[in-house]
Amino acid sequence: MPIHEGSWPDGMPCWVDVSVPDLDAARLFYEGLFGWEMQGGEPEYGGYLNCAKNGRLAAGISPKMMPDAPTAWLVHFATSDVDAAAERVSGNGGQVVMGPMEVMDLGRLAVCADPSGARFGLWQPGRHTGVGVVNEPAALIWTEQLSRSSEPIRAFYSAVFGWEFHDVSSEGFRYATFFLGDDRDIGGVGEYPDDDLELPAQWWTYLAVDDTDDAVDRVVRLGGSVIRPPSDSPYGRTAIVADDQGASFSLMAAPPEGYGE
Repeated sequence: MPIHEGSWPDGMPCWVDVSVPDLDAARLFYEGLFGWEMQGGEPEYGGYLNCAKNGRLAAGISPKMMPDAPTAWLVHFATSDVDAAAERVSGNGGQVVMGPMEVMDLGRLAVCADPSGARFGLWQPGRHTGVGVVNEPAALIWTEQLSRSSEPIRAFYSAVFGWEFHDVSSEGFRYATFFLGDDRDIGGVGEYPDDDLELPAQWWTYLAVDDTDDAVDRVVRLGGSVIRPPSDSPYGRTAIVADDQGASFSLMAAPPEGYGE
């Protein structure tokens, strides 16, 4: 099992959670889809649920903190100083939507938007250090930001997190992977193809599955919907789906040689 102990380095995707109006419905949907073990839910934590695989944290389910908040998945990036990171967001054309704020003894949080409007979280760990399992079924395997113009987005995140980029664009699709120091790709920033659906600029959460087609069938049986049906890519078989409350995310089954590290 690809496991992670302790805090994540600054600038790494460290946590993903989905904000929903109906927590009980979300629990049933994601238990049915991924078999996650649900932990927490105490009133003092606002009912927040941690989703675990074999006892290790994989994701979270949050009740909406504000009625007009989007029903959506949110990617959080690690930082050792959330206040300083929030200042870099504001100073480089982004917006701090909420916080920075203490989340009891768990950590310190800010929710931000980049210049394209895509929201993301900043997380300074306390007792909660983020995901403890990655790159295997029912866990986070990839994150990417897609918008209509990726060049200013790359510049923004380079200024905020110090990311460097590998350009892997192909005809009709601009895309770059990002990395931090050791040349290992940890996510991507790209542009929607011209003929793609009119999706908003956003961060996409990719959750790994054994079989993408089977997982898509489960999504539909559980009351969710299919935004983009399964298709093959050099990195695995992917699909875009939405849960039964409309939060969209991606599914990925890695190629036969296995999941990345």
